[in-house]
Amino acid sequence: MSEELFDFEKTQEGYYRNLKQMRQFNIELDDLNITKSQIEKAMGFKSGNSPDPFPGLIDEILDIALTYSSIEGGYIVRGDISFDLINHKLIIGAVDFRTQKIVIEQVKKSEKMALFLCTVGPEIGEWSKKLMSEGKTLKGYIIDVVGSEIVESAMDNIQNSLEMEMKNQGLYITNRYSPGYCGWNVSEQQKLFTFFPKNFCGIKLSDISFMYPIKSVSGIIGIGKNVEKNNYPCKQCDDKNCIYRGRRYTG
Repeated sequence: MSEELFDFEKTQEGYYRNLKQMRQFNIELDDLNITKSQIEKAMGFKSGNSPDPFPGLIDEILDIALTYSSIEGGYIVRGDISFDLINHKLIIGAVDFRTQKIVIEQVKKSEKMALFLCTVGPEIGEWSKKLMSEGKTLKGYIIDVVGSEIVESAMDNIQNSLEMEMKNQGLYITNRYSPGYCGWNVSEQQKLFTFFPKNFCGIKLSDISFMYPIKSVSGIIGIGKNVEKNNYPCKQCDDKNCIYRGRRYTG
């Protein structure tokens, strides 16, 4: 994983007000060690217990997934944050995020906030879409799952980098939260994207708040002396399709 550090001045669009540093990463697929077992679990199978033809197709796709991946991501750390606990809002600069109760409860002790974006690139989503359009729905589905696992694993790496950076400052981090999950409306991605340069890492946002490339993630991570990274509070949420449901941390 390679890393770049940027400094910005305020632009006339106002994107970088009070912003001092942004970190951007380029990640190789081989660094993520995506396994067949991981893909099987993501599809709801027990490790090593997926029926034919899944094992062979997963191996085939993982063998060539590198040629369909251009993984990038990064984060901005902001210190100008406050909270409205009554209305469940996070305020960064002059921007109010209505994150709702679950997220606020997890990040309310933060002293800083990291905003992040990460993508696997457009190729893997287009590969999946092409195969599905040709009637190869099973293979297209597996590729779609592989793309989701790649971008989440890439964001794990970036989050680990943030955690190490903050640890050197005597600070800790929370787990990450994204618009569209934990009751946080996906439309708030429009606000989140204003903190980044236009087309950061090649990621664009549609008028209805969908990201392109499709296999991309965005969100926030709390930072402070009195925060911690826990398992996600899934019992408080009724989203059965959440990508973070059951996700556990050991660090």
